[in-house]
Amino acid sequence: MSIAMFSFSLTMTAQEKKETTPKKEEKVKPKKEAITFNTLVIERPAIPYDSQELFIFEFKNTGKTPLMITNVQTSCGCTTAEKPTEAVQPGKKSKISVKYDTKRVGDLNKSITVTTNVSETPIVLTIKGKILPQVPVDSPAPPVAPSQEPVKN
Repeated sequence: MSIAMFSFSLTMTAQEKKETTPKKEEKVKPKKEAITFNTLVIERPAIPYDSQELFIFEFKNTGKTPLMITNVQTSCGCTTAEKPTEAVQPGKKSKISVKYDTKRVGDLNKSITVTTNVSETPIVLTIKGKILPQVPVDSPAPPVAPSQEPVKN
């Protein structure tokens, strides 16, 4: 038993020494993003009802390898997004076009999650705004009901 205790004591001492040994500080350089968007949020305060407006998110491949937008996921079915179908070469620009159903009156705040082949972290784009109510078109005067009086000749 004393041999087991002595062996356990040596093991504990060795572990303690390992933990007290100062570690070298490793400097981590911030990684340059391989994709840079002009903006991550587009806000429009007054969007006409049933307009066909697009929210365009422009970006540049700032990396050294071809960039593929592998997926674009919108936060609901009222928002659609189109991504480039081809790889964006280093130094080149492209865009993601987003459309919202502008027949839904009121405030909007929708997110678009973008995944790429060059980043493990998705990029979240946001569209914000307010859809204005439909403006009534000048309608003709209501039809006049025929008179109930008999026609006199």
